[in-house]
Amino acid sequence: MNLSDNEKIIIVLGASGDTGKYFVNYFLEECKNDSYKIIATGTRKTDYFEKIGVEYYQVDITKKEDFNKLPTKVYAVVDLAGAMPARMKGYNPYKYIDVNITGNLNVLEYCRETGADRILFAQSFGDIKDYGENNPFLTVDLPRKFSFTSDHTIYVMSKNFAVDMIENYHQMYGLKRFIFRLPTIYLYSPIDTYYVDGKLRKIGYRQLIDNAIAGETIEVWGNPERVKDMVYVKDFCQMLYKAVFVDRECGYYNVGTGIGTSLIDQVKGMIEVFGDSNHKSDIIMRPDMPNSPQYIMDIEPAVRDLGYKPQYNYIDMLKDFKFEMENAAL
Repeated sequence: MNLSDNEKIIIVLGASGDTGKYFVNYFLEECKNDSYKIIATGTRKTDYFEKIGVEYYQVDITKKEDFNKLPTKVYAVVDLAGAMPARMKGYNPYKYIDVNITGNLNVLEYCRETGADRILFAQSFGDIKDYGENNPFLTVDLPRKFSFTSDHTIYVMSKNFAVDMIENYHQMYGLKRFIFRLPTIYLYSPIDTYYVDGKLRKIGYRQLIDNAIAGETIEVWGNPERVKDMVYVKDFCQMLYKAVFVDRECGYYNVGTGIGTSLIDQVKGMIEVFGDSNHKSDIIMRPDMPNSPQYIMDIEPAVRDLGYKPQYNYIDMLKDFKFEMENAAL
């Protein structure tokens, strides 16, 4: 691959996924410095990136030889690749080990061999989310706490180990590292299903939106005042973008808005934004049904270190989601 000596290459692994596509687009919109070049990779065959003028390579991070397709000198690696329960039919724990551990070791070796300045890595908040039952405010420095009795356990452990490997390469080789702990990232995608316990289901918030569009009755389960941090994908992209350029050695950040939106306000917002003014959905309270999870992500470290400032409140997020959906942007 022929590159200018002045070009700083940013490799996005997992770019063919929903979040990866949003980030590549965000980068193209925000970065006006021609000395930076973004290259997308993913396991899927796609012509999406060709259409937006971005080089794309099919790369399976579990295959070390696939990295030979990529530049031998890079500035940054944005690692959004990984195996996760929401995309796993059935239960195959070997996949988590192969992709999240062996695959990310290959990524780290690629960083070392190419002299990468930094790596950005997407971590799961599965290692701390259980704290939310007692106190929904989740800080960055909470000790790991998760169940050892579910089909998510090895997934969480594999992501934790990947973070530990990154720390090893940070301390041993000086690779700058920026870890982002993700809750649910809300975004529009033409794919509105995911796997729960290995079985395909409609994504919960997509079902609620569909109900609001159709004017159908919506049930609010459990305690309607439990809150979630409803972070939009474009705010996550802002965090990543700022970390690509920040003059720091490392950082560990919760991804969020720092604000909790109650379940009842979530539903009311969906009805307001997506509902037909002539036929609004009715709401039925179901306190007899299970509660939804609750959490608010502490974003103060990202605000302090990166200058992060969330741009989307809950209603703004829904409006942009609707725009993306109606314009089939992805």
